[in-house]
Amino acid sequence: MKFGVVVFPGSNCDHDAYHVVSKHLGQPVDFIWHKETDLSGYDAIIVPGGFSYGDYLRAGALARFSPVMQAIKQFAAEGKFVFGICNGFQILCEAGLLPGALMRNAGLHFICRHVTLKVENGSTPFTCEVDPDKVLSIPIAHAEGNYTCDDETYHRLEENGQIVFRYCDADGSVTPESNPNGARGNIAGICNENRNVLGMMPHPERACEDLLGSSDGREVFLSLNRTIERLAA
Repeated sequence: MKFGVVVFPGSNCDHDAYHVVSKHLGQPVDFIWHKETDLSGYDAIIVPGGFSYGDYLRAGALARFSPVMQAIKQFAAEGKFVFGICNGFQILCEAGLLPGALMRNAGLHFICRHVTLKVENGSTPFTCEVDPDKVLSIPIAHAEGNYTCDDETYHRLEENGQIVFRYCDADGSVTPESNPNGARGNIAGICNENRNVLGMMPHPERACEDLLGSSDGREVFLSLNRTIERLAA
């Protein structure tokens, strides 16, 4: 098993993702420069949070043209796993790997704090090891996390079980007050129809050790790791 973490100019959560894979999962992992095109030998690619060049136009607007993104599209088409976090989620939407778009937060302010999430679909490769009744505490750090899509797309996401995470309160109730950025339907993360591509705005890689305030994010990475192990077996 081998993971790859994409590095764009400006990425600042690439080392966090690398740390989680190498130390918490105990799996081999490489940094992949955004101009690389050979993803052979990898089982999962992480598009980390932070920033990508050109975000001053629109988050991910230029990064989607990087050579690595064409390789990632082919990688995903082959059924391999792609995990986009925060800016990575924005890039996956811009690249057409996930539907919808991420807009400026409803309050027009950058938000950096822990939020609470509920798992809407516990049968994905990214959530199969997460306790479905558990409310997860995971941090966000974004200015453009307001997920939006048209009505047809939203209903399709709901019907197909592609909404994976929603913002909720401490009791697990999805309320307007628990929505930190105005995202439609409190959406915090979605997957594609084949369930092998996930994008989420919260940062699970920043919540893998109790010292950081929560280790709830580790379950997302463990889910993906065990899914790949089962497939290999």
